[in-house]
Amino acid sequence: MKKILMGHNFVREGFQRLEGKYEVIYPEKQLFTRTEILERITDVDAFVPNFSFQTDEEMIDAGKKLQLIANYGVGYNNIDTAYAATKGITVTNTPQSVLEPTAELCFALMMATARKVAYYNHKLHNGVRLDWSLYGDLGMPVYGQTLGIYGMGRIGQSIARRAVASGMKIIYCNRHALPKEVEEKYGAVYVDFDTLLREADVISLNAPATAETYHLMGEQEFKKMKRSAILINTARGQLVDVQALAKALQEGEIYAAGLDVYENEPKIPQELIGLDNVVLSPHAGTKTYAARLDMEQEVAMNIINFFEGGEIDKVN
Repeated sequence: MKKILMGHNFVREGFQRLEGKYEVIYPEKQLFTRTEILERITDVDAFVPNFSFQTDEEMIDAGKKLQLIANYGVGYNNIDTAYAATKGITVTNTPQSVLEPTAELCFALMMATARKVAYYNHKLHNGVRLDWSLYGDLGMPVYGQTLGIYGMGRIGQSIARRAVASGMKIIYCNRHALPKEVEEKYGAVYVDFDTLLREADVISLNAPATAETYHLMGEQEFKKMKRSAILINTARGQLVDVQALAKALQEGEIYAAGLDVYENEPKIPQELIGLDNVVLSPHAGTKTYAARLDMEQEVAMNIINFFEGGEIDKVN
């Protein structure tokens, strides 16, 4: 019987279909330490890390029998996929289960920043008197505004669907333009990055963390944006130079930002703490029980299909 090592004590409900087929090893506590995983990975056939566990060369080398790394998450910059490939190890992710919950949170951050919901809530809870006059403490509209999507993949398109329903216009930047029928579905217009920066009222980052996208948003990029523009990042923290973002927010170069991801998680950049025009959430794109369960089931199917010859979400 093949062995599956779970790096985290996931809720068992999503992995029920593995029971009886495989020997599934869970930690007794919330998670295994790195040392404990290094000790246990030596004789397992598959390993399931969560999206923040670093599965590097040392970890891969320790897996003498390892055939599959089934990542619990869509982003896989926590795994050295190239090195895994040299060892003949397949890496999979969970692209389907994260679509709708991540898009929901992106839209929630957009509304919270544009309409100042988080700002109003914080001030009122802390006994701060807001300006109740007709023109005091005004927010920004969403209806009729232009949403610029950087990375119009599956999550980007799920965000676009919500934006169109809210009366927004869509421009997007990708490596390549989408097929015409997809563009027509959202009324989306393909533009270069510079145009996206200059024309978008809201910019949503939905690209993976790569050498190409590292600090995609820096000082010069913020200067090109409208002073009334909003930045939303639910992708990866590495896409944003946080010092440049803090400066842009403090000096009014952009209106606001909504962030769910950070470069050195779980640390929150101190430069952002206390700013009234930034909304922060703790990498919560899939932080609902339903989403977590869907992710577990997608991981389980990747494992079963890998060993039984079915379709998998292979990333290397």
